[in-house]
Parts: sequence; C-alpha cells; structure tokens
Amino acid sequence: MNDQTSFETLWAGGFNGVLRWPQLDALWEAVRTTGAWYVYQVGEELPAEPLEGEALARVLAELDALLKKEHEHDYCGIVYADSLETPQLVKVYDPNHLGASCGSSGLKILPRWIISRPAPSHIEETAPVPANRRRWWQRLLPG
Repeated sequence: MNDQTSFETLWAGGFNGVLRWPQLDALWEAVRTTGAWYVYQVGEELPAEPLEGEALARVLAELDALLKKEHEHDYCGIVYADSLETPQLVKVYDPNHLGASCGSSGLKILPRWIISRPAPSHIEETAPVPANRRRWWQRLLPG
C-alpha cells in the first residue's frame, strides 16, 4: 500500500480521544520515539519531508505548550489518534477554533494540525486561519 492510500485509509478510520493531559504526554512520547513523522497544518502547503529527532521533538513540545496554555480545562479532549499506543495518525484541534462539539452548528470543524507517519493528502480548510497561527506554525518548521 502506498503512503497516499495509507493516509486516506487512516483519515477515514476510527480515532481514540485523548481525554487527560498525562495521556497526551504518553502519546507525544510514542510519536517522538517511532521515527519520522509528517507535520501538517490543515489548509497549508503539504510538508515535503517528515520530521524526526530534535526537529520533531521541538514541534511536539511547542504544540503541547500551546494546547496546555490555551485549552483552559483540566482535561485534554482536543487530540485524537488512530491508536494511543502505536499511533500512525494524530489529529490536533485548535483550542481557539472548536465550534460546537455536538455538531449542532452544521459546520464540520477540521483539526488544525495533523501528525502522520504516511505523507498526508491536502485537506481544504474552509475557515480562515488566523495570521498569528500561521506565523507560529511556520516559525516551528525547519527550513
């Protein structure tokens, strides 16, 4: 199976929610210790290469800090992975763009960031991405 098919299959599959902050810490550890990962801000240019090592650890640390600072709850609930123990695809929702969690608004809220082992496909974001989020993300990426 090629990476593109693999991403599409994972994207359409089931996900487990990360409910507690210690679960998120464990998920980040699982990602950090399993090689190269693509990191993608939905709606932006697709990453050309996956990140690993220090570059990946830096992105995860910054993303973790942002989530814990801006999602002012004692629970996580905004990160989902296909598997919490052996993840291949992680969806991270922006704490400042959650919409109605029950879907009653009729809008489909997409994750802001995707971390995946296979190369991601472009996902069209219909909601505007705030300029500060775009700059923050671009600052994180090597290059």
